[in-house]
Amino acid sequence: MDKTFIKDLLVRGIIGIRDWEREKPQDILINVTVFSDTTRAGDTDDIAYCVDYSVLAKKIQSHAETSARLTVEALANDLAKICLEQNGVNKAIVRVEKPGAVRFAKSVGVEIQRSRDE
Repeated sequence: MDKTFIKDLLVRGIIGIRDWEREKPQDILINVTVFSDTTRAGDTDDIAYCVDYSVLAKKIQSHAETSARLTVEALANDLAKICLEQNGVNKAIVRVEKPGAVRFAKSVGVEIQRSRDE
């Protein structure tokens, strides 16, 4: 399987379980790798056979900014579902981080892997 990725997509949204985390948007860092067969896209040079990472990034950003999830696990799961809805995507790895959420740590978060056949 070939990979298409979106690296370090920084969005602002409500995420967290504490009252103060629910009051105002905070930084959320998202990395996505989706797996598909890009052979036909490479042979034809036709966007119709590509994973449109611009469209995917917009969908991810919109959801992350509006979903107001409590946990990074739930948000990552949502985003994996969005990835798997894209034409030709068979598997997705989604990493969701909250930069600065833990003192003395650059970031904390979760990375999940989901497939169409799950």
